[in-house]
Amino acid sequence: MESDNYNDLVKASKEAHRKWRLVPAPQRGDIIRQFGNELRNEKNELAKIITTEARKIISEAEGEVQEAIDMCDFATGLSRQLYGLTMPSERPEHRLQELWQPIGVVGCITAFNFPMAVFAWNFCLASVCGNSIIWKPSPHSNGCADALKKAWDKVAGEHKNIVLILKGRNEEAIQLCEDSNIALISATGSTQMGKELAPIVSKRLGKTLLELGGNNAAIVCPTADLDLTVKGITFSACGTTGQRCTTLRRAFIHEDIYNEFMEKIQTYYSTLKIGDPSDKSSQLGPLISEKSFNDMQKVLSSLKEKDTKIYGGHRLEVGSSDEFYVMPAIVEVLQIEEEMLNETFAPILYIKKFKNLIDAIEMQNNVKQGLSSSIFTNDMRESELFLSSEGSDCGIANVNIGTSGAEIGGAFGGEKDTGGGRESGSDSWKTYMRRVTATVNYGSELPLAQGVEFDES
Repeated sequence: MESDNYNDLVKASKEAHRKWRLVPAPQRGDIIRQFGNELRNEKNELAKIITTEARKIISEAEGEVQEAIDMCDFATGLSRQLYGLTMPSERPEHRLQELWQPIGVVGCITAFNFPMAVFAWNFCLASVCGNSIIWKPSPHSNGCADALKKAWDKVAGEHKNIVLILKGRNEEAIQLCEDSNIALISATGSTQMGKELAPIVSKRLGKTLLELGGNNAAIVCPTADLDLTVKGITFSACGTTGQRCTTLRRAFIHEDIYNEFMEKIQTYYSTLKIGDPSDKSSQLGPLISEKSFNDMQKVLSSLKEKDTKIYGGHRLEVGSSDEFYVMPAIVEVLQIEEEMLNETFAPILYIKKFKNLIDAIEMQNNVKQGLSSSIFTNDMRESELFLSSEGSDCGIANVNIGTSGAEIGGAFGGEKDTGGGRESGSDSWKTYMRRVTATVNYGSELPLAQGVEFDES
């Protein structure tokens, strides 16, 4: 369906949901399986579209399409596992059961940096649960949305309108949030965006799934394998040119290995291949916009006036391109600076020494966001402390890998200003359904719960 009329779009999505929810879940899963196969057939072309629009290097773009394919496989299996519980009833000849039903129309708002994968997280789960979806992509990636919609239409038959696209900017996102016809708003983007949209949905008592910003940290302990650590930290800090919600922003390095670490990471940074993202040898492409570059430079200018050492951060001339390629920045700090407490969506890595692991964990947790975190250590006690209730307060906590690169099998999301939502794997499907507690009396008496008596006599 193509329509510039918002009301027509919502009406079509509601009608699609009414039909789709009657399709048995395993049959829904089979159609999603066919969608995944179509993505497999088109993987290279879809990746090129991501590289053209989002300016991600080709290997990351291919990985993103693979993530969408993997989500289709996950949803296909899930279609036979949408389990509810059966609980023992306190009343004789009664059955107490938990049922899960589709919620209706899901509004999905996505960002430019993962223009296909985040939609796939939401769509595969929402649709296998029996819902329809209205997708509002970033205006930077409308072509990615069109390509996925075209692939879905090839396999969906009469169910094409399970996916409908609402193009636009902030006004269209607000329109979705205000609409009581939209049962769930799943929004991925900045913390500021979430703070602006959440009250609109809450005002009508709607449901939200928010996956917002991150200010992610890594802790490097004395026993860490430094070669592995430096590689993991560099990818986390520089991958997607620092434009991931899981990008590593802060690194706390134990004083005993600090100098060796700094020597290794500066050497590693110097080997980074920065250039045209369609060139397979490139490791970093450009920032998405001039605004992103200016935001990065504003933060670095502020830091230059403080007691810091800054390496890199400058603009690079790449061929005849007028895009904004940058050398990722390393900022050594002696104390926690204000700039470290806020997320800058660009490749800036703050590095600070620590003496005591408890202090490092406290510094890691002492930000408003709580998305991703990691520790590099070969000491089991340190890793277990990091994963305990005394350790990381993030939704993602990794040992001996960086903060980015999550797999689809685990629930993705974080706490605090990250929004509290969970997407992708595990039991995230429950967000896209409504829970029904059902009690069945198969006897001839009517006993009441808690021993209450309400007899006519």
